[in-house]
Amino acid sequence: MAEPSTTTLVVTAAAGVGLTTLFPGIDGNALIGAFAGATLVAISSKNLRVLQRLAYMAISLAVGYLAAPEVINNSPLKQSGVAAFVASAAAIALTLHGIELIQTIELPAWIRKGGRND
Repeated sequence: MAEPSTTTLVVTAAAGVGLTTLFPGIDGNALIGAFAGATLVAISSKNLRVLQRLAYMAISLAVGYLAAPEVINNSPLKQSGVAAFVASAAAIALTLHGIELIQTIELPAWIRKGGRND
């Protein structure tokens, strides 16, 4: 069972997502799909504090919504809601994996010295 604070967070965010679909120019399907993916990320991140879960959820929601058209153009998916869900659910995992890869890169000696050739 989810923590009460997580449940409250999800219900409040769902109400906000529902209200934003009333505005013209917003793709409601993509927004709901991104919200579903972001919620999945927040709920599955069990070892994080609530504030970190909220940050992951906000980042995942934004990236999922914005990446939905790219996912549609570059995959067999045709529904913006499904594309936003996939992008939202994958955003945090792929970004954290990319950060770990970047941290393991061994820089050449001349870059570590600040560009000086000794």
